[in-house]
Amino acid sequence: MMVLDPVKGTVFLCLTGLGTVGNSLVFVSYMHMFQSTEQKPIHLILAHLTLTNIIMLLSKGMPKTIEAFNFGNYLNDTSCKAVVYLARVSRGLSICTSSLLTVVQAITISPRHSMWQRLNLKTPQHILFSLLCLWILNSLISMNLLSYIKNVSSLNITQFKKKGNYCYFLPESWITRWIFLTLMVLRDAVFQGAMGGASGYMIFLLHKHHQQVLYLQNSKLLYRTPPELRAAQSVLLLMLCFLFFYWADCFISLFFTFSIENHSTVLYVPEFLTLGYAVLSPFMLIHRDEQVIKCFHTQ
Repeated sequence: MMVLDPVKGTVFLCLTGLGTVGNSLVFVSYMHMFQSTEQKPIHLILAHLTLTNIIMLLSKGMPKTIEAFNFGNYLNDTSCKAVVYLARVSRGLSICTSSLLTVVQAITISPRHSMWQRLNLKTPQHILFSLLCLWILNSLISMNLLSYIKNVSSLNITQFKKKGNYCYFLPESWITRWIFLTLMVLRDAVFQGAMGGASGYMIFLLHKHHQQVLYLQNSKLLYRTPPELRAAQSVLLLMLCFLFFYWADCFISLFFTFSIENHSTVLYVPEFLTLGYAVLSPFMLIHRDEQVIKCFHTQ
């Protein structure tokens, strides 16, 4: 374990640093585009997604890096509550923001008279209100953590210090545990259901567009793909990336819970998966969105 700690610390440090830099660049680019050009709601959502990624990386990746390098217990009760609470809230915000991004993109490319156009999410004011509601929702769902997190130094639990765990979850009543667990499961199910429905609808529209392109090519007519449809393809790739890391984390964590002892080094694998989407998503946006590259050159 001691030999592998510097390796784990280096991996966490690289992931956290790389992801923070990438998300910061994309955040600045989308905020610049939102303020200087046409105020597209999709830019505001993408900026919020990168901000959520930064919070997750700093609240999840940095503590794990410091723990792996054994720099000592640097947290007190208040900072323990803040770090664990922000990590939980940012995870929920990542799910909700990704779902909102998919729904808004489906509205953007949908035909004028479709049912998706009835959803009133077309202005920055509506998006800001939606994001505020998401913050309130996830803050309330994670509220129980503030009462049940303590620093191990204040509890004198030496066995947890040896493992490098600085924050300890106090036992809570099974009623409280199941209430908040049920709320988290319902949140994930509802927002991933919305994500799945919007993604399926976009795939249907992209398939129709592909059929039209084939017809025009056979007719020897020139046709250029609209930027909205290219953006929809990017959002779909982003959602596939999110779902991969989310469900891989769930299944591997569940497998480890029933098959591997707590002190095993492979328990760090779910931690790496938790950071995977936050690290990879900004570079997918940089690769797919030409406007981000243009914004880099402009700045």
